[in-house]
Amino acid sequence: MSAEPSVKSDVIEQSALQEAASIQVWSETGEAVTFGSLFEHQKTIVVFIRHFLCGMCQAYVEELGKIPKSSLDAAGTRVVVIGCGEWSVIKQYKADSDNYPYEIYAEPTRELHRKLGLISSMKGPAQGEPKRSYVPSIIGTTFTSIARGLRNLSSATKVGNFSQLGGDFVLGPGLEVTFAWRMRNSQDHVEIDDLMKAAGVAYSSGTSSTA
Repeated sequence: MSAEPSVKSDVIEQSALQEAASIQVWSETGEAVTFGSLFEHQKTIVVFIRHFLCGMCQAYVEELGKIPKSSLDAAGTRVVVIGCGEWSVIKQYKADSDNYPYEIYAEPTRELHRKLGLISSMKGPAQGEPKRSYVPSIIGTTFTSIARGLRNLSSATKVGNFSQLGGDFVLGPGLEVTFAWRMRNSQDHVEIDDLMKAAGVAYSSGTSSTA
């Protein structure tokens, strides 16, 4: 397996990352921390999802949750997910995502997204564009997202902006940028295997491990 990702990294200007580092994000308990503190002392895989009802992003998060902590530890890294909704929906989101085991934060102002160049768009992949391996059945995902929304009507206004796109980064320690990927459409997270290669994590989504 190649040690390099199959996609070229986007560029983040140091000045933009420095400004982004000072923006606050909120944990699942409502604790506010700066974005930069998440990768200040350690290389960190940072995944920005869309809104907390996006079934496509939820499928991606579930795949991230399958990566053994031992593999992350061996590479000296960890995974952090950030959504654009309110922090109060994070615990339920983790439960709905196969009890996702790693950290999730919220940044509802989307100022952080703007600083990092993450765009807003409702468009899907272009016709004929290969489907990402994490993307499940569109019909099934739509029904699942609707069902989740109906089960949690009180949180419907707290899941985040539906047009916000995300991105996938390997940041730190400090302001070091190892890899950056900004979503171009609603189904455009970088492949998990490519993200792990960029972070130096020995992992393939085609293998199963519980270590």
